[in-house]
Amino acid sequence: MSASAETVARGGNAPPQDDPYTLTPEGVMEAPTGWGASFKHLGPGLILSASIVGSGELIATTTLGATAGFALLWMVIFSTFVKVAVQVELARWTISTGQPALTGYNKVGPRIGRVGWINVLWALMALTKLLQMGGVIGGTAIALSILMPLGGPPMSGTSVTIWTTIVSLGSIALLYSNSYSLIEKGATALVVVFSIVTVAIALGLPFTPYGYDMDDIATGLAFTIPAGAIGAAIAMFGITGVGADELTFYTYWCVEKGYARHVGPNDGSDAWKRRAKGWIGVMYKDAFVSWCIYTFGTLAFYLMGAAVLNPQGVVPQGNEMITSLSRMYTDTLGEWAGVLFLVGAIAVLGSTLWAAVPSWSRMYVNLLAEMGVLDWKNREQRLRWIRGFTIGLPIVWGLAYLFVRSPVLMIQIGGAATGVFLLAAVIAVWYLRNTETDPAIRGGSVFNALLVVSSVAIVLLGVYTGLSVFKLV
Repeated sequence: MSASAETVARGGNAPPQDDPYTLTPEGVMEAPTGWGASFKHLGPGLILSASIVGSGELIATTTLGATAGFALLWMVIFSTFVKVAVQVELARWTISTGQPALTGYNKVGPRIGRVGWINVLWALMALTKLLQMGGVIGGTAIALSILMPLGGPPMSGTSVTIWTTIVSLGSIALLYSNSYSLIEKGATALVVVFSIVTVAIALGLPFTPYGYDMDDIATGLAFTIPAGAIGAAIAMFGITGVGADELTFYTYWCVEKGYARHVGPNDGSDAWKRRAKGWIGVMYKDAFVSWCIYTFGTLAFYLMGAAVLNPQGVVPQGNEMITSLSRMYTDTLGEWAGVLFLVGAIAVLGSTLWAAVPSWSRMYVNLLAEMGVLDWKNREQRLRWIRGFTIGLPIVWGLAYLFVRSPVLMIQIGGAATGVFLLAAVIAVWYLRNTETDPAIRGGSVFNALLVVSSVAIVLLGVYTGLSVFKLV
């Protein structure tokens, strides 16, 4: 990221053309070609991975593995793969227009006042996400309380409350600057730490008493759903891989990385089309790298739940979630691995929190801008509001956990709501593709086929989840 763009991210007095959300000829830059040249321009996907390789994998995926065994392994792979095309198509529109997702969502009618119906649904989903993110803060606080109890025994109400307060206030202190480069570097470090440890342990399971073999893998790829596991499978599909919130906030990070600014305003020229295709190609690489990261992470968590927890009949529940999940490590490597797991759990839940605070802050502010509360194009005003939400959200999430105190339930509720909103997101993606994305920069036939498959799968998920809410299935 350029120094001038970083100045904007920090709220400095950079010239208007350096605001990543304002497209000007001065910000134009040719896209790199090849993986080597593109590597330093990757980054939004790492923030995405930090969010995905977190609560969904540590809690929802391992819980599903503990419940269903290897039978739903295919669902894990399907869940992570099928949503990528919708994510990429929405990012394509963002890069070509310089507009973030909620601005696009608001263009889809009908409207309720100034707000489109999709953004009304987004606001409702955001309310359930207060519970999900409260579960993430609570899970982090529990892990810290077990590792280093404060004011009482491990997992006592006093110790967990103290750590919940520390986690909430610490998130504010670390992320208040809202510097893009800080967020990207922190996300990368957290992803690397826990991904390496988790994948290594999952690959080492065959050499332990809780090993799995190719027969187990074959059973897991048989495209069946065991009785009693449908609800858990639906929640997992909604929360693992790219969820509605991740595919939405990915657009903000693509803009702040500079992809849209480097493409510049659409003047209809061949040069603009070349730059747009070039930077969309960079985004493809970014999305592919992030897909590899969170797919391997998801598979690792599921395998550990299926191989270690399921045979013992251990399913994570309530505040015992962390101790139940720690058995994946202690039963595999010995008691010494308990500390390793706790450190890893803090890293993986912390990565979700690290990505979620600045991402949700931007989305909330974008929604308020669409409601006319502020001017999104005014970068000083925008950053001031974003910092306000950076303070407020961790406090609200922490209070939500202290009130409910059931991380697994809280995260699964958020996952179900995500599944419903994905349906609306697909509608928005197709609307924006057909009305605003330049036909010259659309994907090829293979991508378009994948986009159709992805969209149909997400629509079916949304319909099923909606029917389930009303007890119709």
